[in-house]
Amino acid sequence: MAAGGAAPSVMKVEQHGVGRIPDIERTARPVDLFRLAFGGANTFATCVLGSFPILFGLSFWQGLSATVLGLLVGSLILAPLAVFGPVNGTNNAVSSSAHLGVHGRIVGSFLALLTAIAFFSISVWSSGDALVGGAHRLAGLPESTWSYGVAYAVFACLILVVCVYGFRFMLLVNKIAVAAASLLFVLGVFAFAGDFDPSYPGVFASTADPAFWPSFIGATLIVLSNPISFGAFLGDWSRYIPADTPRRRVMGAAFLAQLATILPFFFGLATASIIATRAAEYVDPAAPNYVGGLLAVSPTWYFLPVCLIALIGGMSTGTTALYGTGLDFSSVFPRFSRVRATMFIGVLSVGFIFLGRFALNLTQSISTFATLIITCTAPWMVIMMLGYVTRRGWYDPDALQVFNRRQRGGRYWFSHGWNWRGMSAWMLAAVVAILFVNIPGQFVGLLGELAGGVDISLPLGLAIAALLYLALLVAFPEPRGVYGPDGPRLVRAADVPVPPIEGPGAPAAEVPARV
Repeated sequence: MAAGGAAPSVMKVEQHGVGRIPDIERTARPVDLFRLAFGGANTFATCVLGSFPILFGLSFWQGLSATVLGLLVGSLILAPLAVFGPVNGTNNAVSSSAHLGVHGRIVGSFLALLTAIAFFSISVWSSGDALVGGAHRLAGLPESTWSYGVAYAVFACLILVVCVYGFRFMLLVNKIAVAAASLLFVLGVFAFAGDFDPSYPGVFASTADPAFWPSFIGATLIVLSNPISFGAFLGDWSRYIPADTPRRRVMGAAFLAQLATILPFFFGLATASIIATRAAEYVDPAAPNYVGGLLAVSPTWYFLPVCLIALIGGMSTGTTALYGTGLDFSSVFPRFSRVRATMFIGVLSVGFIFLGRFALNLTQSISTFATLIITCTAPWMVIMMLGYVTRRGWYDPDALQVFNRRQRGGRYWFSHGWNWRGMSAWMLAAVVAILFVNIPGQFVGLLGELAGGVDISLPLGLAIAALLYLALLVAFPEPRGVYGPDGPRLVRAADVPVPPIEGPGAPAAEVPARV
C-alpha cells in the first residue's frame, strides 16, 4: 500500500468533505469497500426485494433464476463506478464534473441525495417494523404508534451518531454487521428447513403462459435495481483507497459485494415461498406485508434473531445511506461542513420518516419514488463509465474541485460550467426511461404499456444513454485538454483552449492549456 501513516481513530470525528483525501490518510483497502457495500445491502430491505419473484407468481426455481440474473447484470453495471474514488480521492458526484461539467455535477449530487433519503427511510421503517413485530411476538410488546415511534427514533439517532463520526466509525459498524447479520440469516436455514419446499410451483403452468415473461423480466429488473442503487455512493467509500490500488481489485470488491447479497435475496425468496404456502394473505400483490408474513411463519425461537437482524441490518443500511447524504449536501453547499450537513440532512430525514409513516402514509410511495430515482441514476452511471473509457481513466483532481472552491474555469468548464453532451444524453435517457416505467398499482408512465406490461425503463435508459453520449462525443468533440497526455479513446478531440481557473485560491496567473 502506497499510503503511509496509521488510520485515524474511529472515535475521531471525520473532518473531510468532498475535497481530495490526502494520500497519507488513504489507508482503506478493497475489502473495506466490500464490507461497506455488502453491509449496506445485507438487511431486511433486501429480503423484501427478494420476495418479489414470489409476489409476481414465479416458482421458487424461476425466482432464483431471475434473482441470479439480476444480481449478475446489476453487479457488472455497478462495479466500474468504484474506480472513481481511488483515482480522484473524492466522491462520484464530484468526479462527474469531468463529464457533465463543473455545474452539471449537481445532477449526481441530487440523485445521490434523494436516493439516500429514500433508502434511509425504507431502512428505518422496515427495520423498525421488524423489531417491534418481533418484540411483540417474543415479549408481548404492544404494536402501538408509540412503540413504532420509539423504534424509529432509536434507529435514526443511532445511525445519525455513527454518520457524524464518519467513515472510520461506519466501517467499524459494518465490519461487525456483515458477520453478525450473515450468521443470523444462516440460522434461518435451521428455522425454516422443515417448511421450505424448493418445488413451490408459483402460478404459471409453464413459461409459455403469456404473463410469465413480463413477470420474470419484472422480477429480474427489481433485483438488478438494487446494485444500481449504490452507483452514486461507491465513491463515498472508495475515496479512502490509495490511488495506486489495482483497478481490478477495486471493481472486484464492488462486484463481489453485490454477488454476496444472494444471501439476503435467497432468504427473502425462500421465506416468501413459505409465506405464500402457509400465510398467503401476507403475499397479496395488492397489499404485500413480507415482515408480517415472516413473523407469522417463524418459530418462536427465531423471533430474537429477527429482532437482531432488524437492529444490525438497519444500522448498516442507514449509515451507508445517510453518510453519503451529508457528504453530497456539503458538496452542493460548500459552506456546510460534512458534520453540519450530516446533522442538517439527518434531522430533516428523521422528520420525513415520522411524517411519512404517521401523517402522510408514504411507506408504499417511498418505494416507488426510490425506483424512479434509480431509473434516473442508471443513465448517469453509463455516462460516467463511458467517460472513464474515452478519457483512458485520466482526470485532473484539481479541476474537479472548482465548484467546491467557488471558482470558475479549468478543464471541465466546457460551456459556462455545463457539458451539454453529457447533460443532453442523461436528460433524454432519463425522461424516456421514466415514460416507460410500469409499476402496476403505483406508477405507470405514459408509454408504460407499449412493451406489453413489461417494465423496460431501466434497460432502455441504459441503452439510450450509451448510444447518445457516444454519438455526441463523436459528432461534437470535447476539448483535447480533458483527455490527458495519451489523448482520447474511441472518439475525437477538438483543439480549443482550456480557460484558466479563476476565483478564490486560484494562481495569480495561469496560462491556458492549448494542445
